[in-house]
Amino acid sequence: MNNQIALVRETLRANAGILRLAPCWVPRSFLMPGGRLKLDTRDLYALGAHRGGIDERWFSSTTNADNGPGTPPDEGLSYFDVDGKRVLMKHAIDEIGDEFLGADVMRERGGWNLLCKFFDNLGPIPHHMHQTDEYAKKVGRKGKPEAYYFPPQYNFKDNNFPYTFMGLEPGTTRNDVRRCLERWNEGDNGILYHSKAYRLKPGSGWQIDAGILHAPGSLVTYEPQVNSDVFGMFQSMVEGRAVPWDLLVKDVPPEHHHDLDYILSMLDWEANVDPEFASHRLFEPAPVRDEQQMQQDGCSEKWVVYSTRYYSAKELTVFPGRSITIHDAAAYGLIVVQGWGSVGKLDVETPALIRYGQMTRDELFVTADAAGRGVAVTNRSDKENLVMLKHFGPGNPDAKALERKN
Repeated sequence: MNNQIALVRETLRANAGILRLAPCWVPRSFLMPGGRLKLDTRDLYALGAHRGGIDERWFSSTTNADNGPGTPPDEGLSYFDVDGKRVLMKHAIDEIGDEFLGADVMRERGGWNLLCKFFDNLGPIPHHMHQTDEYAKKVGRKGKPEAYYFPPQYNFKDNNFPYTFMGLEPGTTRNDVRRCLERWNEGDNGILYHSKAYRLKPGSGWQIDAGILHAPGSLVTYEPQVNSDVFGMFQSMVEGRAVPWDLLVKDVPPEHHHDLDYILSMLDWEANVDPEFASHRLFEPAPVRDEQQMQQDGCSEKWVVYSTRYYSAKELTVFPGRSITIHDAAAYGLIVVQGWGSVGKLDVETPALIRYGQMTRDELFVTADAAGRGVAVTNRSDKENLVMLKHFGPGNPDAKALERKN
């Protein structure tokens, strides 16, 4: 381990505080992959059909995937690529987190408290919620708010259901949802009759707090969230496939597995039936600074995830043939979604096709020191934009002014 950390430190020095990450693929047994994450179709079931298709790619992750029995101990964990060798990002943060995140962040938060991913499904995910801290702590976990942004570069087709049911219709009662749970084994329990579907638009996004029901649709989704994998499915059948009761009570104490009052209490009722749900939670990108000045500088940078203290994200576009220096107040991970060029001393490019286990040049991690000093980003194409998404953990000072209270 000491040799690995020494190698990480040496690579950090050589790359001026930026490290490359290997793709981190995650399957889901209860979903169908959408085939738009650049993973070769021959590898969509590389982990075996019993594990499910690979429909997620996790970024800069120090969070284990909670995929039940048979899950490898490192599933969901990102690896740094250092001199051709792979080192777990989690181990590096645990050992020398001050050098990645800054001593103040490690002292206050203890690590990289962010899980960010792409998910890509053929159809919708069952209507479900993520527990708040209050309920997640009862099973030794953390609550999970999350946000969505739909990158246009990955949404070249909508797949089967580009709509997301969110929350519950105003006027819905707890007894309405209770009756849905009581009908779990009678086919479709009808919970979507009590919700509203919103058409998803590439280039926009949503904020979904813990305790809110949602059934994400079939657009490729960039999803920053608190680093937790807790959830409870409230829909008994989706696209004709049964959802087991076990997925409703996965993160419920065993003594409450059939306690409908307890299960219903996990929902944030006021937020679910909010009559202004969309106006409070639908977000369009917001320019980071004056747009005309950015155009002159050769770039465009926008907040695509904001409004909460838990996480934030930006979309950076560098125009053809231009080079800029970007400053940020916190460490971040990034994924390149279009074009090719360089970030700091490292070359970056958007892959056309990825084999399972193959290294790519589209994902990086930028330390707090490097972000503060400024990172030079160069677009080497004379025709195509260089576009990347940058994900930040909690408490990003630059995002504080954008926080909202619903």
